Parts: sequence; C-alpha cells; structure tokens
Amino acid sequence: MISFTKTWKQLKQKGIMGINQRNADYILKYNDRRNYPYVDNKILTKMRAIDAGISVPEMYGIIRTEHDISKLDNVIDTHRDFVIKPAQGSGGDGIIVIADRYDKDRYKTVSGKLVLHSELEYQLSNIITGLYSLGGMRDNAIIEYRVKPDPIFKSISYEGVPDIRIIVLLGYPIMAMLRLPTRQSNGKANLHQGAIGVGVDLATGTTLNGSWFNEQISRHPDTDNEVSNIKLPLWDKFIELAARGYELVDLGYIGVDLVLDEEKGPLILELNARPGLNIQIANDVGLQQRAYIVEQHIAELKKANRTETVSERIAFSMQHFSVLKS
Repeated sequence: MISFTKTWKQLKQKGIMGINQRNADYILKYNDRRNYPYVDNKILTKMRAIDAGISVPEMYGIIRTEHDISKLDNVIDTHRDFVIKPAQGSGGDGIIVIADRYDKDRYKTVSGKLVLHSELEYQLSNIITGLYSLGGMRDNAIIEYRVKPDPIFKSISYEGVPDIRIIVLLGYPIMAMLRLPTRQSNGKANLHQGAIGVGVDLATGTTLNGSWFNEQISRHPDTDNEVSNIKLPLWDKFIELAARGYELVDLGYIGVDLVLDEEKGPLILELNARPGLNIQIANDVGLQQRAYIVEQHIAELKKANRTETVSERIAFSMQHFSVLKS
C-alpha cells in the first residue's frame, strides 16, 4: 500500500496542481473578479465574442421575464432545432436540446423524447426564476443554434455534443482535453456526470488516452471504440480561438470550451474562470509544470520589455507542450 507521503511526493514530481494551489496561485492571482461576469454570463460572453469576430453558436433570442415567454413562438418560428439554456447556469444543468419539431405542439429531443410546448415554457420559467443560476439569482434564458457534432465523433461518443476544454494561462494554451458524452452522463460532456476525458496533444490535435471517473481507459464504454490516435480536424483554429479567449475576457487563467460543428467548424461554447483539474488525469501530466514554464517565459519577455502576439504564443505552447511529434 502506497503511503500518503509517497503519493504526495509522486504527484509533486509530476507537477500535479491541487485545488488550493490553483485557487491561490492562479485564479486569485490572475483573475480579476471584476471581469467574472464576462465568463459567468453566457450572454455577455457571446456578445463580446461576436464583437471580436470570434465564432460562437448563433443566438436566436433571449427570454428575460415571465412576460417574454409568450415570445417563444416568434423566436423559434423558422428553426426546427434549437437549444434553450440558462445564461448563468453551470455543469449543463437546465439545458434542453431540441433536435426537431414533431408536430405543432410537440418537439423531439436528441434522444427521441417528445416534449410539449408547455414544457418548454415551464422550463423557461424555471430558468428565469434562477433555478439553475449561480447563487440562485434571477436569470435569463438563451435560445440559440444547436451544434451538430462533426461525424468524426460518431464512433467515440454517445448522443450529445462532445466538446474540447483548453486551459489558457495569460494567453498561452497549456493543456487540452476532449470530453465525450456517455450513456452514464445522459449524453452530456460533463465529467462529474460520467463523461470521458481524453487528453489531446497541443501541437497536433491528436487524442491520447482517456479517463473515466478518474480511472484511465482506452475505449469508450458505450461504443467500445479506441479513443486515442484520432486527429481532430482544424486544430489550428481551436488553438487560435482558445488563445484569443485571454483578450476576450481579460482573465489570466481560464478554461475555454469549444465544439466542432459539422458545418460551421470550431466554435467557442463558453469560458470558465475556475476550470477543474481532471484534465491532468486525462493527459497524465501536471498543470503546474506547464504553468511554471509559461510564467518563466513571460518573466523573460518582461525583462526584454516585449510581449508576444497570439500566433507567437501559440507557437511557444506547441513547441513546449507537445508529447507527440508534429
């Protein structure tokens, strides 16, 4: 049996970042709380991204009050599929994904479940009253474009939409992970609910091994297909969007969540000012050692009185944080 002291030393040698260190040395140090609304409120995030020319799912409408619920028909009038989500929700709670219209009063979800129009109105009411919001405060409901996953994910995902989480420190991408929905997670790309985390090589966009409930795995539990050695399309675009997230919200330590739509390509789904640490398990490497490399690099740049462009930051990350040959 491995002692706690030995385990702690092993983790430290691998540069594993713990939650206390993340909070004290990165979130508190680099994330100004005045800018948290830019990531906690998906409407503000989306508006900023649109102004900056950054690709995001199109927003069809916003339901702000109970009276606005009557406008639902007008918002979705020309759309057969759409997503309803809380502007300040977290963990995927409160989201309804409509894949098609069944008839005048019913809609079909991705799993094939039929939902009544009145149920959509009831869900909008729940969102507005703050049932899913951070802190239980009143919220707004967003109705937006439904992402259609690229076919490359068909063999390694169960329903839902896979997404890519990239950790960005002061504009430098330092670690990436593909999150794959499972039957256990009810088709959601949420690790705590049972989705799979798969490490992604920063330079090539090639998937590495996976983790499921903090245990390393090589196959998807539902499809039984290998999750490694898959080269994600348009990886350069993913990395660029993630790196630009730094200027977008002016927060130094963030998780950028992206999706690959079969028609629109890479899109930023949302940003997180308190990204989790499970990405280290998926990549079998620590965030601390990579963060230290970036901090040392920035210190050298400051001595030389210069900064780097987005493309230079990306080149640095690809050079220093790749585990595969590009």
